[in-house]
Amino acid sequence: MTVSSHELYELHRVTTPVLEIAYHRVGERRREADVPVILLHGFPYDVRAYDEVARLLAEAGREVLVPYLRGYGPTRFLAEDTRRSGQQAALAQDLLEFMDALGIERAVVAGYDWGGRAACAAAALWPERVHGLVTAGGYLVQDIARAMEPAGPEAERNLWYQYYFHSERGRQGLERNREELCGLLWRLWSPTWPKVQEAFAASAASLYNPDFVDVAIHSYRHRYGLVEGDPRYQELEDALAGRPTIVAPAVVLVGEENGVIPAADQTSIERFTGPCEVRTLPGVGHNVPQEAPEAFAEAILGLPD
Repeated sequence: MTVSSHELYELHRVTTPVLEIAYHRVGERRREADVPVILLHGFPYDVRAYDEVARLLAEAGREVLVPYLRGYGPTRFLAEDTRRSGQQAALAQDLLEFMDALGIERAVVAGYDWGGRAACAAAALWPERVHGLVTAGGYLVQDIARAMEPAGPEAERNLWYQYYFHSERGRQGLERNREELCGLLWRLWSPTWPKVQEAFAASAASLYNPDFVDVAIHSYRHRYGLVEGDPRYQELEDALAGRPTIVAPAVVLVGEENGVIPAADQTSIERFTGPCEVRTLPGVGHNVPQEAPEAFAEAILGLPD
């Protein structure tokens, strides 16, 4: 099948207990055995990261769903008094509730950055719901108990933005300068990608979600144990603190030019106890699906039935 631009950009919405999640749906399943594919973006990106991946998967006969995460684009919280949490358990629960709301029992989940964390956490917590996993960057469940242990100086330098967000100065900087700051992060994290500025311009509008700053700031403070999480997710956080393994068939994609996580730190292969293949992508930075869509789609299509 040929995928039209209308299909790639047509917006759908579904209501979960906490959110109205906006998403794109492309393609139809050719075989009853095929499960849907859910593609999850990261910070500070959006669904446009998956336009080419979604097209390739749909043309290969897969049903593809690409949601905007909490705090991005048209996705909205249902209640004003809901904590604008960006913690990893919230992202995982959002994924599960998205699947529940659409009546999806099992899916292939794939992502990078925050989206990869949601996918990894869901695969670890609810293995019966995850048919297969593609994760750019490896096992992305945060080890919050050890978050204050320093890394080497080169790695610490790459995390400057996280420490910036720990301060009120950083929160105001993200609020006032979100395009300049996030555009800088895109360029630093994908230093060899010639299309980075053009791609950022297509995604920048999603950063003006009214909850973007609050969700992002909470995420970068919670992962270091600096703020409390939302109590509704505490049981899941406790489970994730044990660093549960992933049994679903998985492909780990490693971008060699990732400007935030060195290639050597991107696997944690011991946390994958099911079939797992690591594929290294020369010349590819942090935004793997947009920089290397063919490799990303091939990883999904190559997962076992």
